[in-house]
Amino acid sequence: MALAIFDLDNTLLGGDSDFLWGRYLCENGIVDAEAYRRANEHYYEQYQHGSLDIAEFLAFVFKPLATHSVEQLETWRAAYLEQKIKPIILPAAESLIEKHQAQGDTLLIITATNSFLTAPIAAMLGIEHLIATDPEFKEGRYTGRVAGTPSFQQGKVERLKVWLAQHKHSLEGSIFYSDSHNDIPLLEIVDTAVAVDPDPKLQAVAEQRGWKVLSLR
Repeated sequence: MALAIFDLDNTLLGGDSDFLWGRYLCENGIVDAEAYRRANEHYYEQYQHGSLDIAEFLAFVFKPLATHSVEQLETWRAAYLEQKIKPIILPAAESLIEKHQAQGDTLLIITATNSFLTAPIAAMLGIEHLIATDPEFKEGRYTGRVAGTPSFQQGKVERLKVWLAQHKHSLEGSIFYSDSHNDIPLLEIVDTAVAVDPDPKLQAVAEQRGWKVLSLR
């Protein structure tokens, strides 16, 4: 079985799940809306430019997880999934997922967004396997720290190699779909790289290297 790997935000989704979680927190008075909104937009711009300090960003985004009980967080997450995520699941992405499932491929989402948010999104999409940035969880609460290697840029490659060893899988026949130049390290190691509605930097690299370009919008 070939491995079909998908980025999540702005690839299978018509938006960014991490950014939208921040918007949900602001809209519902869970955080200081103005300060959080400014920081959220600042980090999103850094991500788009390829200059994101991942440690600084994770400290910011994990703070609300550490501030509230798991029960409260899960209540908010359920509303967020309904309000922010379901409307941006792309029908063409669902069709692409179904195509790979019909071929008998192994499907995997690999995303920089944290697993608290993305595990239920992967389940909604019918994709069993997920590599995401993991928030540390101890004694029944999130600590606000990251557990292990963030699944970002080269970290995605490192995390994938561990996953391949654990699942006794290879990259033979593999395909990876992504919108972001941040994923070039992973796009370079799969058999088939596909730029999905790519950002300008990835569009340029895809054209230079002859990678496939696809739109799911």
